[in-house]
Amino acid sequence: MDLATLKAFKPSEYEEAADGYRATGDMASEAKDAIDNRIGLGLRGEVKGDAAEAAHEQLKKLSSNFHYVQTECGLVSTALNGFAFDIAVAKRKLEAAIEDARADGCTVNANGSVSYPAGKKPGDEKTAEGGAVTGSAGGTPVSDAVERQAVHFHPNPHYGKALAYANRIADALEEATDADTKWAPKLRALRADDDLEVSHRDWTDVKADTGGVSEAGRNYFDSLPEPPKDGTPRDNAAWWKGLSPEEQAAHLALNAARVGALDGLPAETRDEANRMVLAQSRAHVELELAKIPPEPTRYSPNPYGTYPAVIQNPSWSKWDEKYGERFAQLKKSQGGMNSIQERFDATGENGLPPAYLLGFDTEKNGRAIIANGNPDTAAHTAVYVPGTTSNLGGIGGDIGRMTELWRESEAMAGGKEVSTITWLGYDAPQNVVKDAPFRHYADDGAPAFNHFMEGLNVANGTDSGGHHTAIGHSYGTTLIGSAARQGELKADDVVFAGSPGVQVGEASQMDVPNGHVWNEEAEGDPVPELGRFGHGGSQWRFGGGVAIIPSDELFGANQMTTGESEGHSEYWDPGTDSLRNQAAVVTGQYGKVTIEE
Repeated sequence: MDLATLKAFKPSEYEEAADGYRATGDMASEAKDAIDNRIGLGLRGEVKGDAAEAAHEQLKKLSSNFHYVQTECGLVSTALNGFAFDIAVAKRKLEAAIEDARADGCTVNANGSVSYPAGKKPGDEKTAEGGAVTGSAGGTPVSDAVERQAVHFHPNPHYGKALAYANRIADALEEATDADTKWAPKLRALRADDDLEVSHRDWTDVKADTGGVSEAGRNYFDSLPEPPKDGTPRDNAAWWKGLSPEEQAAHLALNAARVGALDGLPAETRDEANRMVLAQSRAHVELELAKIPPEPTRYSPNPYGTYPAVIQNPSWSKWDEKYGERFAQLKKSQGGMNSIQERFDATGENGLPPAYLLGFDTEKNGRAIIANGNPDTAAHTAVYVPGTTSNLGGIGGDIGRMTELWRESEAMAGGKEVSTITWLGYDAPQNVVKDAPFRHYADDGAPAFNHFMEGLNVANGTDSGGHHTAIGHSYGTTLIGSAARQGELKADDVVFAGSPGVQVGEASQMDVPNGHVWNEEAEGDPVPELGRFGHGGSQWRFGGGVAIIPSDELFGANQMTTGESEGHSEYWDPGTDSLRNQAAVVTGQYGKVTIEE
């Protein structure tokens, strides 16, 4: 980039363009929300039949298009701001060099050279003529040494300072040229296919674009206020509120996974960030699955007609050795992401509110935090922790449980807003026998749960922070007990269902007001009995023998009736006492809770 171009460059024009793209992204976001939460909701509520379903599918595609536009506009806006930032830095260096040269009696020429006046060194009889010098960018120890020698031997005392200004100008021009060279391909890459279908390949390209913009914009991004290290939810909220819209957009565009995981931020912000991560993760999984050859038939009849009747095919064995483990992991992730999308698509069905994705990760067994309704505006919020074998692949069942609890609670809430949240924010034990007896899964996950609960209180816009209930099922109750033992639970009520033990020996240690610990044990549920007689190290024991669990009278919890519920998995079945009682607790309708005689 030459001197005239850099002098004429106006960063504000690129920043205004960035604002325009950001505004377009905001409009796309509003359009997506309108389709998902108003138009789609109205369609589901008023129109039925095949035509309605076809229209709904088209709306889903349109929503996806707007989401893609929103994401890409965020990247373009950030890239333009990053480019303007880099060039502005170079321009300030150029302007400072020109101003310093002028103040020192030198003249900067149009080609970047610097003219210096005539002068003589002390002791010299003859005045040396003035001249002009062209600088060089960068420099090495050798070239710097050569320049110092040239300055020393040059007869004009102004030569040295002119050379220094010329070098500063050359450095600024090279920095601007490097920025232009760096950003040009990144900006050109931010173009979508010229069709109306947002494919998995498009979302994969978004991930690549994000990496490219992040790499090129490192200087710009490093200039932005960083999230507080190990910050509390209140720290996180203060940081986010202190950012300008431009800075928020940059963090969402380049750092969506981190933003989506920050407790204390608004639910809408976390949802926006995590949906970006979800879309890109889903595309990656689908494309990787498409590369794996179809699974061969595993068994075929024994051609010899002897026992065993079927034998394992060698082709399947080879396929399983090469692809089996990765295929199973990808299918698990795919199933979980499909379940989350199905919940998004169900908004409006029988009044079901919008869903908010408050956490998402496909690593290891996967993480997902999904809210029915906005907890930031809810008067009553329930947070459910699932137990053993919970993972991303099976998240659909847990989402379904909280959907049923939302419906039951909303009917009791007297018009007040309700939010029910599935919190799979920890690595749950995956095997009942090998993993569930150990407490470290609960101990490791409890701090994150406390952090999340505190974040709900920070983000909730009501004066009181809302009424919050922690609900645990099976090993999930152990985690909630560990959370109460390790720190502040930040809940008003606790509900246990099918608990094997909660690491404390009495309800008064659960960090909620007296009388606000509730328990359910359904007929035929084997888990409480396993906990009572030694299943694992998570229980508080007395007399060196039998453990105290929430179902025991000595524990001191309110023992709620479960009615028709049986076994370990029916606590959220519609029409049951167990579901109605939980909803009564969630909405603070304690007089409607039925207690065992």
